[in-house]
Amino acid sequence: MQKIKTYFNWSSGKDSALALYYLLQDGRYAVDELITTINSHYNRVSMHGLRKELLIAQTEAVNITSNLIELPEMPSMEIYEQKMLETVSRLKSEGFTHSAFGDIFLEDLRTYREEQLAKQKLKAVFPIWKRNTKELINEFLDLGFKTIVVCANSKYFNEDFVGTIIDKNFIDNLPKGVDPCGENGEFHTFCFDGPIFKNPIPFTTGEKVYREYDNPKTEDDSICKNDKYGIWYCDLIP
Repeated sequence: MQKIKTYFNWSSGKDSALALYYLLQDGRYAVDELITTINSHYNRVSMHGLRKELLIAQTEAVNITSNLIELPEMPSMEIYEQKMLETVSRLKSEGFTHSAFGDIFLEDLRTYREEQLAKQKLKAVFPIWKRNTKELINEFLDLGFKTIVVCANSKYFNEDFVGTIIDKNFIDNLPKGVDPCGENGEFHTFCFDGPIFKNPIPFTTGEKVYREYDNPKTEDDSICKNDKYGIWYCDLIP
């Protein structure tokens, strides 16, 4: 039986790693490319702040062809969608029919992804969709994956939290209201070892940096809403 030619939207974090693991276990799919968006101004993975060199080392260890989509520092939605369209058009011309994601339960995001792909007559795959996130993070650790927190929302965490390697104790001590997988954007990680890697990724931890960003504007914004939100980053050095 011919396998379904699939590309994976790779974030470099734990959810991507686990979703890819399950996809590779599923005999129906052939995952032939990983794609990742990069902030071209800083040469780092978008949102995660991970150095491009570590991303490349990671995808080489996974042993799947990777492609980087370079975005400006603060891309508009129009620029983002144009860059994605260029990449998806290429992938489609190369015979890809499915696009996989590590999303778990963000309905709006899933709908957006499916609608954008449908315009190109591609289908979306969500290997860990609607799974219990506490069960997922425990499965992730039980399978032998290893991951470190690279950035975290200052609403929930201080600088001591970033640079932490996730273990069972970490899960049990998360603040109330924080998803065990950080699925609401509470934190992001870098996965550096596990069953999909041919070797662990070596790195050392560097400085911790705090940055503030503008909150997206919505129609129901009140004058009391904070205009900015803060993120703690831990730099990882190859």
